[in-house]
Amino acid sequence: MKRIVTYLNKLFPAVVLSLVAATSTSQPLTLKNAILIAQENSYDAQLAKYSYLASYWAYRSFKAQLMPSVNLRGGLMNFNHSSVEARNYEDGKVAYVDNNTLDNNMTLSLDQKIAATGGTISLQSYLYRLDQFTYNERTYNSQPMRVSYTQPLMAFNSLKWEKKTAPLEFEIAQRKYISSMQDIAVKTTQLYFDVLAAQSACRQSEASLADREALYEMAKKRLQLGTTTKSEVLQLELSLINTRVAVRNDQLALNNARYELFSYLRVSDYDKAEPQVPDEVPDLNINTALVAERAISNSSHVKEQKLQLLNAEKSLAQAKADRGLQISLNGQIGFSKTASTFSSVYSKLRDNEIVGLTLSMPIFDWGVSKGKVRMAKAQLEVTKTQLRQSHEDFLEEIRRSVTRFNSQPSLCRDAMRAREIAQERYTITLKRFETGGVTVTELNTAQQELESSNAQYIAQLQVFWNDFYSLKKLTLYDWVNNHDIEEDFDRLLK
Repeated sequence: MKRIVTYLNKLFPAVVLSLVAATSTSQPLTLKNAILIAQENSYDAQLAKYSYLASYWAYRSFKAQLMPSVNLRGGLMNFNHSSVEARNYEDGKVAYVDNNTLDNNMTLSLDQKIAATGGTISLQSYLYRLDQFTYNERTYNSQPMRVSYTQPLMAFNSLKWEKKTAPLEFEIAQRKYISSMQDIAVKTTQLYFDVLAAQSACRQSEASLADREALYEMAKKRLQLGTTTKSEVLQLELSLINTRVAVRNDQLALNNARYELFSYLRVSDYDKAEPQVPDEVPDLNINTALVAERAISNSSHVKEQKLQLLNAEKSLAQAKADRGLQISLNGQIGFSKTASTFSSVYSKLRDNEIVGLTLSMPIFDWGVSKGKVRMAKAQLEVTKTQLRQSHEDFLEEIRRSVTRFNSQPSLCRDAMRAREIAQERYTITLKRFETGGVTVTELNTAQQELESSNAQYIAQLQVFWNDFYSLKKLTLYDWVNNHDIEEDFDRLLK
């Protein structure tokens, strides 16, 4: 049921826009729906999805390394017609004899890597056939069952370190995907408010144009009656011309802003879609310590730091393991038989055991190994210092973000009240101008204050919602509904 609800929530905005394209009247588009559309449909959403899928399959490949693998290896139809060197064992003379052979071999094995030790155990079955055409002879060699084990004793165990880093990398990939969705929300909010700002400016300039046209016609009649001056009429005409220019510019700006938004949403039929101003600002006051706690537990910050530290420790461990004596234990036990016919190669099997050590040790390498170890140690300390500084910066960013966010609701309310006052003042000034109580200059001042208050209100709303979604990205927590942000990752695999 939870997945169905999630799917319907993501599907609903797309349905809304498809209905918008089919209707003749304007249809509202909310910020929330725009964000949901972007998180489902935008190119950024697709990039985030495929980036997660790449990490998913990388993790699946790692897990597959821990499972037994069945392998079939062999060489077929290896024909060799050539002259080969042969040495007489009695007098040591070398002669070249004709070689005319065909060999085939096949090995079926069940292999298992052991992460704890870095060794490999293998159960194998081997069959070899050699045809010597010159002598008209055929030879079979079989090892029906052979158990082998290879164990590096002092080597670097890469699989052991991968068991530490691979799950962490996958978890980081999951959290980065959720964070990418919040990045999309922040970007959509920016584009959405660019449209709202252009839309507000366009509506204001169109309303001002209608007022200026009416006032200009009224002023021309007053000039004929001698109740106004030529200077005021010219000032109104100039204001009318400037307003017409502003209308055209604002319309172009609105068209560009709408294109940027809906292009990001990847929606083509958007002529009837009308973004609505999100006036309902939740009155939140968030505790800084709680935000820090959520950010540390939910975001990928701490896990990325842990991964960086693990990688630095891994480099140091590898540098230490690569210096000095290298020993590898190799052993196998099984049965074997050589015969001239296939039917007899699997009868009366003989024991086959091989055990041995291989080793290598540099006598003098001019301090190369020692230098690598010291360099890895220094890099580990650099990483630790950088991580401490990064964590302090992360906590400071949280503090600043919370402080700024907590002040935004009151600033939005003040901006709304300022807009109401400016609108009321402009209406009063316009009526007084119609009766000759104020000058054109005072009317222009009232208009500019109204335009400024409208722009300031939209700007304050944009800051609030941008900070809101940035805070969600920082903590991967929904502060309105009070729950962690989750994602149905199984849906991405379909």
